[in-house]
Amino acid sequence: MNAILVTLAFLVGGLLAVQGAANVQLSTSVRSPLGAATLQLGIAATALTLAAAVLGTLGAVGRLGDVASWHLVGGLASAAYISAGIVLFPRLGALVTMALFVAGQMIASVALDGFGLLGLARVPVSALTMVGALAVMAGMTVILAGSRQGPARPGGPATAARPLLAASGLLAGAGLPVQAAINAHLRTDLDAPFTAAAISFVVATAAVLLILTLAFTGRAAPPRVAGLRGMPWWGWLGGLVGASYVTVSLLAVPEIGAAPTIALSVAGQQLASALVDHAGLFRLPRRPLTLARIVGVLVLVAGAVLLQLTR
Repeated sequence: MNAILVTLAFLVGGLLAVQGAANVQLSTSVRSPLGAATLQLGIAATALTLAAAVLGTLGAVGRLGDVASWHLVGGLASAAYISAGIVLFPRLGALVTMALFVAGQMIASVALDGFGLLGLARVPVSALTMVGALAVMAGMTVILAGSRQGPARPGGPATAARPLLAASGLLAGAGLPVQAAINAHLRTDLDAPFTAAAISFVVATAAVLLILTLAFTGRAAPPRVAGLRGMPWWGWLGGLVGASYVTVSLLAVPEIGAAPTIALSVAGQQLASALVDHAGLFRLPRRPLTLARIVGVLVLVAGAVLLQLTR
């Protein structure tokens, strides 16, 4: 079972690069980042609700009255992550955005395991764990440094905006392992992984929909629904990828730990995002792999592997 979970964690990590690109395409089509986030989160919530219904576990919703309130808020991290990806992908590129997400993930996941936070079993931080975490951080630093080399790109972020963009990426990434830990409790409460995942995305959808409604109240332009007619089919994949990631996390975190789950997804994220950037896939700007970026990716992936060896 653990071997299957290890493989799935790696694969869904790679799909996160596809999710980011799909969400950007949807946002471009409807001309509204919040509208795109609402649509993709709603798709994920619907898909997981249907899966829970087919499996006959949707009745677990009746036990929500006995669930601790903080076990229900994990979905807020999905809302933040998807929104951050829509903003950062076209400005920083897939590889840099994922490197920032990774750094946030690693800081949070090592802290969760090392200190036994949010009810997780405490796993002492070994020397090998520290080496792996430092390698991940070093790889991220090299990738970020490499992204600043060369002439500025049209539409790229101003130098003054980079710290704010980087901070948002780090925070959004840190939310994913926190979400996984919280959702693991909800899975235990309900004894129904797909129902727990569906609830997580319903909460996320409701949160973004509320923000979107408030934006309308402030006279923001509504999403341009007509733009959906010209959107490629893969622009709809973001919600399904998000649903897959949360479901795999729900299954993997209690079995192999938060840090290994995130480490494996990190490796998948970096390899996939490097390919997306280098080839300019999914209508994103092409950002060729430089030597610095290649070294950064290899160091980061090596760190992720070291973290997996600590289990």
